[in-house]
Amino acid sequence: MLPTIEWRQNRVIMIDQRKLPALEVYVSCRSYIQVAQAIERMVIRGAPAIGVAAAYGVALGMLALRDRRKPEAEFEKVYARLERTRPTAVNLFWALKRVRAVFERTKRRGTTIMQGALLAEARAIEAEDAEVCREIGRHGQRVLKNGWTVLTHCNAGALATAAYGTALGVIRAAVEKGKEIRVYADETRPILQGARLTVWELERDGIPVVLITDNMAGWLMRKGEVQAVVVGADRIARNGDTANKIGTYGVAVLARENRIPFYVAAPLSTVDRGLRDGSRIPIEERAPREVREVAGHCVTLPHIEVRNPAFDVTPAKYITGIMTERGIARPPFERSLRAFFKK
Repeated sequence: MLPTIEWRQNRVIMIDQRKLPALEVYVSCRSYIQVAQAIERMVIRGAPAIGVAAAYGVALGMLALRDRRKPEAEFEKVYARLERTRPTAVNLFWALKRVRAVFERTKRRGTTIMQGALLAEARAIEAEDAEVCREIGRHGQRVLKNGWTVLTHCNAGALATAAYGTALGVIRAAVEKGKEIRVYADETRPILQGARLTVWELERDGIPVVLITDNMAGWLMRKGEVQAVVVGADRIARNGDTANKIGTYGVAVLARENRIPFYVAAPLSTVDRGLRDGSRIPIEERAPREVREVAGHCVTLPHIEVRNPAFDVTPAKYITGIMTERGIARPPFERSLRAFFKK
């Protein structure tokens, strides 16, 4: 399995997810600005992965510190640039808060110590994410039965995390347990993360996968060809309302209509405990060209007005369970998620 992101010789190396599946190209970021641009331009994407990237971006920015007498000013500049990259995925802000806490503890202990501590924290966030995904898979796979076909939307695999994946991690774990699992992957318009990334990952792992367009899911559910839905998440409110890639809400409604369990797989770092419900989750609007174009080719009138919300919010009432590293939370989610934070 190729690494999504890694630190190498004072650079942040990322696989360029915009080029997959045709090309496996790596981007080398030498500055925090390049890391920020990579997040914004979706060289790297997926909530846990951009959290790791942001942490490494801070470490990279502070390694370039020029005025060692004023580390606070430089830190705030670096932090602010990375903080404004993408608004919806809470893991980015969670990771940034972690490195801020390290900076505050070490900023008076000398530049070398502070820089080393920031890099160590970024490495820890990466390593913890990989382990957390394994635990999500261990818990989540228990609900998947041998012979089932699972539908997933967008990409919540190794490419969206430090390694292994959340939703795809659940599927991987089930296969590792010897279960025969088949996957329907929604193509996930407008930028086709399912068609380009999910299919690529599963094919490499030898897991049977069938690509479908987003508007085929309901009919296949109706025909009894789907036994479960597992998706990732970018932000989860205290009550379980979940923001994920645009189109997830519709899949959840279809699953409820067809009496199919709908699961969210995400680390507890994706839970925004400051939000009571999903109504206040910020929804990123992206460039119109992502809708007007496919693979760089315009498929509509070039001047037509476009809406391009990158995420939607699935109400908790449509969610069967939230698979986390500490177990599967069940409704009412405010109570079950709170219990996991107390462990």
